[in-house]
Amino acid sequence: MATREQVHAILGRLPSAEKKVAHAFLANYPSSGLSTIAELASAAGTSAPTVLRFITRLGFGSYPDFQRALRDDVQTQLTSPSPLVRGRTMRSEKTATQALADSFNHAHANLVATLKAVPDSEFEAACDLLSDAKSACYFLGGRFTDFIAAYMAAHLRIIRPHVHHLAGQTSTWHDQFLDIRPGDVVVLFDIRRYQSDLVRLGEILIERRARIVLVTDQWLSPLARSAHVVLPCAVEAGRTWDSNIALLAVAEAMVDRISRGQWSNAQARMQALEEIHWNRPAT
Repeated sequence: MATREQVHAILGRLPSAEKKVAHAFLANYPSSGLSTIAELASAAGTSAPTVLRFITRLGFGSYPDFQRALRDDVQTQLTSPSPLVRGRTMRSEKTATQALADSFNHAHANLVATLKAVPDSEFEAACDLLSDAKSACYFLGGRFTDFIAAYMAAHLRIIRPHVHHLAGQTSTWHDQFLDIRPGDVVVLFDIRRYQSDLVRLGEILIERRARIVLVTDQWLSPLARSAHVVLPCAVEAGRTWDSNIALLAVAEAMVDRISRGQWSNAQARMQALEEIHWNRPAT
């Protein structure tokens, strides 16, 4: 796991003093972790020994080891598809069957890694937020992830009211912000290389006191500092492009969880939808 992902994984088990260090680290990632021990301790309102205990709990032998890992994370986070294929041949000598098997094996590994990385408490919190029919919920993703946002919105729209997919160009998002009220839930999908317009959107949503559920990769989008819930997914696929399979699986798991929790309401809405489709009057 990436360093920031490791912090999220243990956050709920940390003593209060070390939790302050974790929050200070996450709030100003990555600069907070690349500062001195004294500076991180000051930002967290704790002591240098507390910072060192926090680092040790993450599995690092020293603060320099922690910072080296953090620099590696940042470099990986910013990697584009082009450098990913350096040293690899674009013309594969594998058979079609071998290529398919390799792709499926990577997908399986990502699903297993994601299952380990997503804390039960975060998954439950996300489902609870999206189950609250008193609050509207909105969905939006990036260039390669917005289809998952639309897919999830299409399912939840059947289960509960007030579900919206923020569509169109960036300039039209602001028009749709007008209806977002304090307490509404916004689900954002963002993986490397992270979109600056989505990051800015997160800042605006916090100003409007919306609650953000972020589905991201293992290195965590900068949106994580604005999010109420973060669900990190494994996306590295050992090929030119990152994989969205784990993100889609997490989205489907949330839809299933919410459906089961609100089955009576969902069933009534699905029945009404069937009557509309088949142009049958309600009985």
